[in-house]
Amino acid sequence: MTLHADVAELLAAAGILGVDVDDAVADEHVRGSAYRRIVSVIASSPSRDRDRAIVATILRDPVEMVAKSAVVALVDEIAMRTAGPAEFREWASGLLPEIDGLEGEGHREFIRRRVRDWLFHLTVQDGHVPTTAELAEVTDWMQRTLAEGSRSPAVLALLARSGRRKKTRNVAENRARSRELRPR
Repeated sequence: MTLHADVAELLAAAGILGVDVDDAVADEHVRGSAYRRIVSVIASSPSRDRDRAIVATILRDPVEMVAKSAVVALVDEIAMRTAGPAEFREWASGLLPEIDGLEGEGHREFIRRRVRDWLFHLTVQDGHVPTTAELAEVTDWMQRTLAEGSRSPAVLALLARSGRRKKTRNVAENRARSRELRPR
């Protein structure tokens, strides 16, 4: 398939009108924006049946950074909508073979790392309090995400003590002392 056919097919599958396919093919920024809209529509669907095929199509984009960004956006959206770590792990395992088709190892590893981060996050949301060693395995981004969003005093205390960055430690410490987390 050609890039033109791929973009047109993705837009049609998502029911998105008003994107000029020729403009999207000619300009990676327009195409990236179109992919983000497609990902948002696809992620909001209750069915995950088409996700692997959509990712495979996006990953054929000649600009790997554009493709990687769109796939990361899909991973993020699905992770935020999923019921728990088991469901997300199953979903992600179906995508990882497609991701292996990217030429750039850095792009492949970034997506794999994002999946691992979200699995960690979902496990913590399910009540797991990580160890210092487990916390050290996730990215700075995920540590900050947890510091900004966790409601677990134990997780916030761990982040305040062992977060990799000073900002993360400070956010976690301030939130741990916050009234919103104190028992009523």
